[in-house]
Amino acid sequence: MNVIPAIDLRKGQCVRLYQGKFERQTNYDKDPVSLACEYETMGFNELHIVDLDGARYGRQQNEEIVRRIVDASQSTIQLGGGIRRESQLESWLTSGVDRVVIGSLAVAEMTIVRDWLADYGAEKIVLALDVIVDSDATPRLAVDGWTRSTTMTLWQCIDAYMASGLRHVLCTDISRDGAMIGPNVNLYAQVIDRYPDILLQASGGVRNIEDLHALRTTGARATISGRALLDGKITAREIETFLPAA
Repeated sequence: MNVIPAIDLRKGQCVRLYQGKFERQTNYDKDPVSLACEYETMGFNELHIVDLDGARYGRQQNEEIVRRIVDASQSTIQLGGGIRRESQLESWLTSGVDRVVIGSLAVAEMTIVRDWLADYGAEKIVLALDVIVDSDATPRLAVDGWTRSTTMTLWQCIDAYMASGLRHVLCTDISRDGAMIGPNVNLYAQVIDRYPDILLQASGGVRNIEDLHALRTTGARATISGRALLDGKITAREIETFLPAA
């Protein structure tokens, strides 16, 4: 299982949100470009970048910083947040972004996103499916920067894309994101059990190296880690067995 560091951008700063709540933001005194290079020096070969302003308002606002990261890094970069038009998708792919992450649009405009999968290839598109697990343990999707819940289940959404060759899914349990309470290992194991050919990226709740070992048992291809790395809860020494050269 690969570990992909997350760099979340808001108003040009590197930040983390608690459970996706914009009013519960932690700022980090780290230059995003320098942070990307630091992660690369540690041995990571993928980065997950999110334009939180884009996710919230539907229009990207951190393009300059993202382009600087792309220019400075040799890592595989996936970018999400506010990508709603094909022109944006095409522009980022031709600018050096390796995979484009599609969130709200994947729920609201399935026909459009299925066409993108066909036109650009399944390796270029990641569906970001963010869930709230309800009282009967059903994962239901949230959209628009996690500000609006829907009645659609995670399973209904993935089912709708399987015939289009879907490969990459990034699933986040919103209740655990940034909360440092541990990942929803059971949810990710269910995803792999239902869709063994999906290359799953598990996200939300990673606290320490033990959580990474637990996620590895699910069969997920990768996990996203933001706050645990930023706060030093996972050390460079501990992460060595999860790096590509290990």
